[in-house]
Amino acid sequence: MVMTMLSRRVAPVWSASLRYLPPLAPLSPLGPKLGSSRSLATSDHHEHHQATSLDFEKARKRVERLVSRYRRLVERANEGDNGDGTVHEEIGRLHPVVSRYERLEALRVERGSASGIAADPDEDDEMRALAREESESLGREIDELEFEVVRGVLPQEDEGTKEILLEVRAGTGGEEAALFASDLLQMYQRMSQRRGWRFQVLSAEESEHGGFREAVAEVSGPDCYNRMRYESGIHRVQRVPKTETGGRVHTSASSVAVMPQATQVELNVPESDLRVETYRSGGAGGQHVNTTDSAVRVTHVPTGISVAIQDDRSQHKNRAKALKILLARLREEETRRRDAALAEKRRSQIGSGDRSERIRTYNFQQGRVTDHRCGLTLHSLDQVLAGGEELEEFYERLDRMRVLEFLENDDGGEE
Repeated sequence: MVMTMLSRRVAPVWSASLRYLPPLAPLSPLGPKLGSSRSLATSDHHEHHQATSLDFEKARKRVERLVSRYRRLVERANEGDNGDGTVHEEIGRLHPVVSRYERLEALRVERGSASGIAADPDEDDEMRALAREESESLGREIDELEFEVVRGVLPQEDEGTKEILLEVRAGTGGEEAALFASDLLQMYQRMSQRRGWRFQVLSAEESEHGGFREAVAEVSGPDCYNRMRYESGIHRVQRVPKTETGGRVHTSASSVAVMPQATQVELNVPESDLRVETYRSGGAGGQHVNTTDSAVRVTHVPTGISVAIQDDRSQHKNRAKALKILLARLREEETRRRDAALAEKRRSQIGSGDRSERIRTYNFQQGRVTDHRCGLTLHSLDQVLAGGEELEEFYERLDRMRVLEFLENDDGGEE
């Protein structure tokens, strides 16, 4: 499908230190998603399809269990039992998957009829050819629906998270890495504006030439974790820096961490585990910055993880921001430890989601972006950095790989 994005003006997004990301230029039409601007790592589309097709029967037990659960809930609701509102809430959550499953079963029947006509020697050649074409079309639709249904029955830890903290840090490459970190942050800002998500910079440490050594943004909106989860890791850039006079291509890197937001209650962090220190802010910022103890450092004593914020003149606001970031990092560390044993048993093809894993390369000379986890290369660098739909092509491929990987290791779940 050809998608066209309308140009529009966008207001600047301010950080707490009154440093703002510059107003975004209107997004240009992205043009066709398929064709010359898009190149797969494998040249054989059929080969790729075979590699990413799934065995629906492996998930059938889970699907049928979910459908049965849905029907029991509907019966309860029809009898007036709403369980303090939880019944209707769960029905609403399960309905999209059940609806797709019912559509899937109907399409199987249609395809069976079409296949029967295509194989019937008593039918004329034209009718058989039309039936074969219809059967192939239904087959493609069935493949997509199978994937959507299986994805809907996967264990959904953090899937519904609507608030995340996005941390971007400059890595290898000095000032060029900081400038690239700024490019990445704006890429996510553009993607957020396109999807209607709220995007707010909580803290930012600027570099000498206008990049970011480190920046943390809060992103909130429907499906934001599901989309952004695949951005965690090392992003590598290959380009000629603005400061390079000899025209040589440099390789730099920045890291990204996507962390679901957490609360003290959720993580069971007592106040006694937190050490809060205040001190005078440093750097530029006006006459008030260095005269009050507005900067705050919050440390989680058991782990030693610490966050310092001095962006705001208000000590209370700085403390709230520091605590929010600290809790997200604690949750990230808890998740990393929990998944370590599983990672020892099998290394995920789509990556661990760890911030130290190299996941993507942006090559400016060739105008391409390559995701090393799924092997997909897009020759649409500008559109990707503009936060366009091309960026989400990586997510779709990685999502499919995640579903396939789950099926390979699934035992059908508990009865």
